[in-house]
Amino acid sequence: MADEALNALFAAAWPGHESRSWAPVHARSLTWVTAWSAGKDLIGYVNVATDGGVHAFLLDTTVHPGHRRQGLGSRLVREAAAAASAAGATWLHVDYEPHLDGFYTGCGFSPTAAGLLRL
Repeated sequence: MADEALNALFAAAWPGHESRSWAPVHARSLTWVTAWSAGKDLIGYVNVATDGGVHAFLLDTTVHPGHRRQGLGSRLVREAAAAASAAGATWLHVDYEPHLDGFYTGCGFSPTAAGLLRL
């Protein structure tokens, strides 16, 4: 996938996004799932990283602001979960901010306590 498409999506969805190469991210990914508009624009993305064992990690769930609240994010997460399961993962983890609790519990995730250290 072209860096230009991902950077355009992230610039629209995440204020302050700085363009970058996605090759190092995808080199460490189990898979990623995308959604494209009929006009061939990237409108959704989610990355799945792995520990190489039974754990997979959902990262960077992003839907273009003009396409939100239509079920696209949930569909991306379901496809990512199915791909992680098919690859042998038993657990799919996701970290998120409190305002996204309804979205992720709606996708089937159970809330857990987790820690985060900014480096």
